Amino acid sequence: MSNSLASKLLAEFIGTFAFVFIGAGAAAVVGDGVGLPGITAIAFAHGLTIMAFAFAYGTVSGGHMNPAVTVGVLAVGAMRAGEAAGYIVSQLVGGVIGALVLRAVLGGAATGLGTPALAHDLALGATTVTVSPAAGFVIEAVLAFFLVTVVLGTAVAGRAGNLAPLAIGVTLTLSWVGPSQAPPSIRRGRWVR
Repeated sequence: MSNSLASKLLAEFIGTFAFVFIGAGAAAVVGDGVGLPGITAIAFAHGLTIMAFAFAYGTVSGGHMNPAVTVGVLAVGAMRAGEAAGYIVSQLVGGVIGALVLRAVLGGAATGLGTPALAHDLALGATTVTVSPAAGFVIEAVLAFFLVTVVLGTAVAGRAGNLAPLAIGVTLTLSWVGPSQAPPSIRRGRWVR
């Protein structure tokens, strides 16, 4: 695949499609009430998908597969604004198409797809967690910052060489099993991270 803009946009579309289809699909299949083992499985589905597609398409498009990453890459001057806009549109379209295909395959409301809500009295072992909208926003902002920082420090700066996708996938996995815990029904509608 050449590194033309069309190739880059197609790579971003496919990667984001896969991220939503596999990640949200894992959440839909695992279902509610599975506790930490289920959340961990969902975290690995997301992290391994990003890692695999970053390895596959990193040399083509940079393997952003996330508008926050694209904005970060734009902010440090590693891409032009027009190219970033194209990436974001491809990512959004890939995510929406991934969600629609997943809905067609698994069904909609019956699986909880597209029904986001915040954690309320979520039992995680001996701990019960409730996440308010303000806390949810802060958690998402901090975790997005961590992800973008890892992408910029490894892939964009070239400090991790061929292992950048591994660092990015692990960061994404950790962000899912970190403080942003939520039952699968909450995470099903989420794809942007």
